[in-house]
Amino acid sequence: MTKIETALKNHNGVESVKVLFNASKIKAQINDETSGDDLVKVVQGIGYEVKNMKTKAEA
Repeated sequence: MTKIETALKNHNGVESVKVLFNASKIKAQINDETSGDDLVKVVQGIGYEVKNMKTKAEA
């Protein structure tokens, strides 16, 4: 498991997460306890840059 997957899986409200390094993407399923913005903060908090974020509704 990667550092990003571990950090996101340990965040409240994250039901599943998969990091696709070859596509530079993270796919996460979340519930009402968290938001996409919260996930961006988690990823940035462990030292990674988030360039674009799309929700399922935007994809």
